[in-house]
Amino acid sequence: MKSKKSVPLALGAFLLVTAAAPWGALPDAASAASAGTEGAVFSASTMKEQEQMTKQAIVDSSYQGTEGAVIDGVKQYRSVQKAISDVPADQASPYVIYLKAGVYKEVLNVDKPYVTLVGENAKRTVITYDNASGTPKPDGSGTYGTTGSATVTVKGENFTAVSVTFENSFDEANSPYQNKQAVAIKTQADRAIFKDCRFIGNQDTLYPNLGRQYFVDSYIEGDVDFIFGAATAVFENSRIHSLDRGSDTNNGYITAASTLNSNPYGYLFINCRLTSDPGMEGTVSLGRPWQPGGNTNAIASVVFKHTHMGSHITSTGWVDMGASKAENARFFEYDSRGPGALESLTRPVLTKEQADLHTPEAYFGDWDPKKVLEGLSPSFANPSLGHH
Repeated sequence: MKSKKSVPLALGAFLLVTAAAPWGALPDAASAASAGTEGAVFSASTMKEQEQMTKQAIVDSSYQGTEGAVIDGVKQYRSVQKAISDVPADQASPYVIYLKAGVYKEVLNVDKPYVTLVGENAKRTVITYDNASGTPKPDGSGTYGTTGSATVTVKGENFTAVSVTFENSFDEANSPYQNKQAVAIKTQADRAIFKDCRFIGNQDTLYPNLGRQYFVDSYIEGDVDFIFGAATAVFENSRIHSLDRGSDTNNGYITAASTLNSNPYGYLFINCRLTSDPGMEGTVSLGRPWQPGGNTNAIASVVFKHTHMGSHITSTGWVDMGASKAENARFFEYDSRGPGALESLTRPVLTKEQADLHTPEAYFGDWDPKKVLEGLSPSFANPSLGHH
């Protein structure tokens, strides 16, 4: 991507960081352009490894026995939440809960450490619910609000999910509610990993809000601010898909980061692909800077690096969010490709020297999520063999 606007090296703590060692082999230009497709399909050998891996619990939506009964040394459940609730509060290593293919209509609260959900198949293993911000609570105490709408809330550190769909199935188009934010998953704990996962929703689909998060070989869809929050999050080799809201001019915003100014790292999209429904040319922005409650210490940080952008991306790229100005945020690109990689004064581009500082290793520090995945199964540490 060519640009008329380069970024000066003196950008405070955001760019004055120590370059880390390479994060392993990254896809080249050709493979990056096709990185991420919907619903990765592991090879037969990989799926066999998933079935044979050591597990503490199995959840099957068709299971009719007693919740938590032990069969062949493994606890059996029908409910995902019941399996999570039985994880020891002092768990200090991955507690693997294997989810058989099925639709699990549950609201999950993951408040235990080291919970590890491994699905049988990403597209066919679905955790879903349909609360929205404006949905009335059953007890009459008001509505759920954005945070309360989440299908899954992760509060326990060292959470991992592999081959699972997280969905908020709220019917945005036909709902009478004024507040239609509907979160599929909110991560509120450090060191969360999502490999070969799918995140399905409309407005506010994915809410990474605290600590460090890693999303790899995954698919994320939505329309307005559908990746938002204050976490340090890396999205690698994934597809980010914008849904059609029926507008000829504005079909939404991909990100609404609320990174604190004290945090040099917000969202990094590396070797990803930005796609959309048909007929949305020039109607989707890369993001806007969210300052929750008017918090002026929230200075959004988002970097798109080696990312293929579809024609739905606007020429301006970034837009204001109320009084929060895009020009004051830490919004950058490097080596953007495709029809959406447009030259614009409003789309700052990093130099190669600056871009080299933005790696998963730099964002994660002393945490190596690929080692965690490899510890579960050697195949998990490799790029997906399928398509999202």
